[in-house]
Amino acid sequence: MDYQRLVKELRLKLILSQQEFADLLNVSFASINRWETGKHEPTIKIKRKIVELCKYNNIKLEDE
Repeated sequence: MDYQRLVKELRLKLILSQQEFADLLNVSFASINRWETGKHEPTIKIKRKIVELCKYNNIKLEDE
């Protein structure tokens, strides 16, 4: 899964800044920034939260 794209798309669909999204996931602003630039990937725990956010907001994880 392309978390670099997914994190940014999810954040934009929820109309959140990087800081607001970081607060929602209980991570730092720097973490969000690194994920969106592809420098790092979220931990398994955060990936689960991202999947739950997608499901809760009816956002598809992958293009079909």
